[in-house]
Amino acid sequence: MDLLDMMLNRRSVRQYTDEHIPGDKLEKILQAGLAAPSGRNRQPWEFIVVQKKETLKKLSECRDGGAKMLENADCAVVVIADELEQDVWTEDCSIAMAYMHLMADSLGIGSCWIQGRLRNAPDGRSTEEYVRECLGFPKTYRLEAILSLGIPEKHPVKHHTDQLLMEKVHLEMF
Repeated sequence: MDLLDMMLNRRSVRQYTDEHIPGDKLEKILQAGLAAPSGRNRQPWEFIVVQKKETLKKLSECRDGGAKMLENADCAVVVIADELEQDVWTEDCSIAMAYMHLMADSLGIGSCWIQGRLRNAPDGRSTEEYVRECLGFPKTYRLEAILSLGIPEKHPVKHHTDQLLMEKVHLEMF
């Protein structure tokens, strides 16, 4: 499978079995994130791996809609960064998230990006404040997103190149 095929195959997975992710596969997913490029090679990210079911349940309530899959995930990777270390921390963390997404799919692990930055919890706090209270990271660290991980109940159908919106590509000028 070439890289484009891998990218077309990667889909968000929100329903997981009760199986555990093998430790070597989780390590590869984390290594993929750590191998991501970053501005000036600052690598501002930190990854918090959450495996306790009670914490995953609590995190599933971190934002209005779109986080319920954490309750049944085998684990989650919370991606944060020190905003004082890197001005483009959001871009750097996004690349790390994308790398982990691709690695997970290549290993048969389902994943879903749960946006945290600029989102709110049901209680009116920001998602970042909610997750910070759950996991205790310092105030200079900012939340980018949470990657839910689990063995997929089923893998959604892959995308195909004929579905790509090529009209969004402009040559030379807009």
